[in-house]
Amino acid sequence: MSRPGRGSITFAVLAVAVSSFALLQSMIVPVLATIQGEFETDQTTVTWVLTAYLLSASIATPLLGRVGDVVGKTRMLVITLCALVVGSLLAALAPSIGWLIFARVVQGAGGGVLPLAFGIARDEFKDKVTTALSVLASLTAVGFGFGIVIAGPIVDAFGVDGLFWLPMGVTAVAALAAALFVPESPVRTPARLPVLPAVLLSVWLIALLLGLSEGNVWGWSSPRILGLFALAIVGVVAWVTVESRVPVPMIDMRMMRLRGVWTTNLVAAFVGFGMFAAFGFLPQFLQTPSAAGYGFGASISESGLLLVPSAIASFLVGFFTARLIHAVGARAVIVTGTLLTAGAFAGMGLFHDTTAQLYVATTVQGVGSGLVFSSLAGVVIASVPREQTGVASGMNANIRTIGGSVGAAVMAGIVTAQVGPTGIPAESGYTVGFLVLAAAMAVAAVAAWFIPDLRDQPTSGPLQDAENAELGYVPGAPSVSPTGTTTAPGPA
Repeated sequence: MSRPGRGSITFAVLAVAVSSFALLQSMIVPVLATIQGEFETDQTTVTWVLTAYLLSASIATPLLGRVGDVVGKTRMLVITLCALVVGSLLAALAPSIGWLIFARVVQGAGGGVLPLAFGIARDEFKDKVTTALSVLASLTAVGFGFGIVIAGPIVDAFGVDGLFWLPMGVTAVAALAAALFVPESPVRTPARLPVLPAVLLSVWLIALLLGLSEGNVWGWSSPRILGLFALAIVGVVAWVTVESRVPVPMIDMRMMRLRGVWTTNLVAAFVGFGMFAAFGFLPQFLQTPSAAGYGFGASISESGLLLVPSAIASFLVGFFTARLIHAVGARAVIVTGTLLTAGAFAGMGLFHDTTAQLYVATTVQGVGSGLVFSSLAGVVIASVPREQTGVASGMNANIRTIGGSVGAAVMAGIVTAQVGPTGIPAESGYTVGFLVLAAAMAVAAVAAWFIPDLRDQPTSGPLQDAENAELGYVPGAPSVSPTGTTTAPGPA
């Protein structure tokens, strides 16, 4: 246990760190249409502001968490917070959309804040670790929802730059405080880093995402697009081969053979695919001028509020997950959650004439996602030995983020397939896009049917289940095992 006084400062720094990251990654969601207008770019390109962030987080988060285990968590926390500061500065000063996308890549590397902060809390607050981790998890989840809500007022008062200047100042203070007051943990785990798997993952993901997003512009049968898809296929084969052989993989292919692991990871990938794509494009749909024949000409604040019921519903439903699993089994709960989410996305595509219809859809989607993510954590924990819960849960979170990056790129390709003279996509693009997301959730339901039918939820209680439900919205967010140890992304 850390010394009195210093322990309070340590916890305050960790709280600010995880909150800053959650805010930075969610505030951008309802502002993509505004960024598109300010930088005079197209919808496909502006989607990379979200996609690049998810891609960076999926690769950097497990790597930086592992580096912290090797060289010191506090040292890496300071470096990661500095990356957030630099990324925010670059974004605030961005003269072009390319510059902003690069800045978002740097910010995505800040995802390492999550496993590092949770790891420091585990080491520092041994006798109160469950409480400390629970509060940090709540702050991370609440920060995501709060960021969506306050994005509009911040842009109204300070412009888009304010979304980066304000968090940058807070994060800089947190970085300085971490360097001065957070003690370095004596717990080290010397090991090799999964550098080659990370490089190969980057290669095939970038090739795939670039091909998906630029297919409408370059032509789906053009040599460039076909070459990118070929590179993605070769990259996947090489990545899986290397991951199967290296001593420290990013995603443990041996563990993936376990029924409770591969099924939950497949579900997480498809739910992440749908959820991040929907969150990225629903605000843009709302902000489309009604003169286009659809849309509501909503403000940033109004479109952000539409996403709030989803976060609230997911959190609340998590409190009842354990009872539902005990009554009907984890398989039925997760299948129900994926089908509810599929219905919500289908509703968004087919019934979007009024905001009331969309509020109903986002609320149902929140209930569905909450059932899925609050249940997956328990299935993962029950499927692997106690000492591997960190690896398995982190792997699940990382696969969810990878699915999200692919989903955002696919949605961008579908929505922008038909663009009118004014540069506004046709309504049919959104309709087809949301129906594709619904189909992805149907596939997730099929995968969920093969999940082991557990009747007990091996987590520490309803609050943790509720936190896991809402943390599903945060890229790479760790969860907490029944023993209070952090199940952070990446190898442990």
